[in-house]
Amino acid sequence: MEKRVYVVRHCEAEGQPSEAHLTEMGFRQAAALAQFFIEEKVERIISSPFLRAVQSIEPTATRKGVQMETDDRLAERILSTQVLDDWLVKLEATFADLELKFAGGESSREAMNRIVSVVEEILEGEAVDTLIVTHGNLMSLLLHHYQPSFGFEEWKNLGNPDVFLLKFREDHVTIEHIWRFKENLNGFRSTD
Repeated sequence: MEKRVYVVRHCEAEGQPSEAHLTEMGFRQAAALAQFFIEEKVERIISSPFLRAVQSIEPTATRKGVQMETDDRLAERILSTQVLDDWLVKLEATFADLELKFAGGESSREAMNRIVSVVEEILEGEAVDTLIVTHGNLMSLLLHHYQPSFGFEEWKNLGNPDVFLLKFREDHVTIEHIWRFKENLNGFRSTD
């Protein structure tokens, strides 16, 4: 039996703290995301506990009539608890060396293992179609786990929001980039 996991990056937010709200644009993106998922089968929704992730998927959960769960393992990765002026360079280095770790932070391998553990539990469960909402860095590490060519450059090209579909059949996994929010003068449209 094939199982499907939709992996969603949250919508545009006011900042990085866990309590950061969506921006006005972010709320429009969340509405567009709900419209996109109206045609998709979703039995279970699991979100990062960060407010921007929860707000991103609330409209979808409401429209689908699915109770949203939160899971701390989907929270954003902490690169370091210290201010890093060259954080982008350091982040890139963690894609090259999955064991590299900075003060107070977690390595790419540690962050990857926690999001992969969520997916593995999903695959052991009864739901066929599950949607998870997370953050860009963690999403990238999950995709890298199943497709090693997905790295730093691909992370840089992610949008807010962004949606990938992972299909699991026996020991085979396929990854599709199925939706990215775009806004034009006539309203919303999706690409990919």
